[in-house]
Amino acid sequence: MFLRRSAAALAATTVLCAVAAPLAAASPVTAPGGAPAAAGKGDAGLYGEADPTYDGVWRQSLALLAQDTAGVTPAKKSVAWLAAQQCDDGSFASYRADPGAPCGKKTVADTNATAAAVQALSVLGGHGDAVGKAVDWLKSVQNDDGGWGYNPGSPSDANSVSVVIGALEQAGQDPESTTVGKKDATPYDALLGLRLGCDAKAGERGAFAYQPDKKGALAPNTDATAAATLAGEGDGFVVEPLEQDEDEAAEALACGGDGGDRKDPQDAAEAGAAYLTGVLEKNDWHLRSALPGSEDQPDYGNTADAVLALAAGGHGDAARSTVGWLEKHHGDWDKHASSPAALAQLVFAAHATGTDPRDFGGTDLVERLNATGPEPAAVEEPKSQAEEEKEDDGDTVTLVSTVAAFLVGGIGIGILLSGRGKRKQ
Repeated sequence: MFLRRSAAALAATTVLCAVAAPLAAASPVTAPGGAPAAAGKGDAGLYGEADPTYDGVWRQSLALLAQDTAGVTPAKKSVAWLAAQQCDDGSFASYRADPGAPCGKKTVADTNATAAAVQALSVLGGHGDAVGKAVDWLKSVQNDDGGWGYNPGSPSDANSVSVVIGALEQAGQDPESTTVGKKDATPYDALLGLRLGCDAKAGERGAFAYQPDKKGALAPNTDATAAATLAGEGDGFVVEPLEQDEDEAAEALACGGDGGDRKDPQDAAEAGAAYLTGVLEKNDWHLRSALPGSEDQPDYGNTADAVLALAAGGHGDAARSTVGWLEKHHGDWDKHASSPAALAQLVFAAHATGTDPRDFGGTDLVERLNATGPEPAAVEEPKSQAEEEKEDDGDTVTLVSTVAAFLVGGIGIGILLSGRGKRKQ
């Protein structure tokens, strides 16, 4: 996710400056001469100390979501920082050093940042108007194929479409009803157009491409596949935790008959999960870097994304094996020590698999995440195993008592009705 996002941001900065002004609302901030922008005066609520130019809103959104997931109430100024980044038209920039200044024509909106902010503000509550405006803006820049690119007007890509689908779901919108153009294209139409089908090599079927190449060909991309698989299940960053013994084997793309031609998002998600499982298993349950030209090394962020995708589909064994690899090896990830977004991804992966984020391979992810930003407003104290077992026992006693009361009540009603019947006779 991080390498892909950085590359997309840099490409967008280069290409879109000349073409996106009519659609502009907010953009990465760059100082004169092309130097990265320094943190603005209003950044007291921002998480992380790294240059926020390309990921300020993104990392803030993920950090706030992860804190909420872990029972932490974020600092008010952190939530206010995110809300203040929104432009009047509803869009969000990658980062704005001066959120008090109006968004102008020289700035280009970030669909990914906007979608991430929608997910965070929807969960945190109290920002219904901001969420509504952001969703309306996303719909207003939807491409004719039903999808979104990294910036308005850019070609649809699997990752951008997927994060927007997650935002729509979190905001209570139906992606399949979010249509555009004469063909009523939906986000899933765009997403499934990037899936490798039965005409692909057997080992690549079910995978998703980031975008078609210049000739329109699709190449499998694990980063895009993890994102699209999650979106196909109708989920965003926060996935409902797996049940303790939950496991369903992912079904590979069915070729033959009409199996390979179906355009059902969940069927596509199943096939995507099957592809991911195969790649993960071959690599000792982790994914390798997907960017061309990059060093062949573990892609920790993408591996965490794969956990979410697998857990969302109920593929418990594969999800737990993958998160197990992250527990053992996350310490080798240079970003895990201080990157809010990286820590948030690990928290999401832990949450999705029922793993304790406060003891993730010996690391307290929640404490470490909290340390990257302002002191939280409140932190829910984790319960000990004994306390949880006591609560479970209490719940069991309450349930038994309730059932017994209903049974006794039922017997009483039966006697009463029987008596009434005798009186009538």
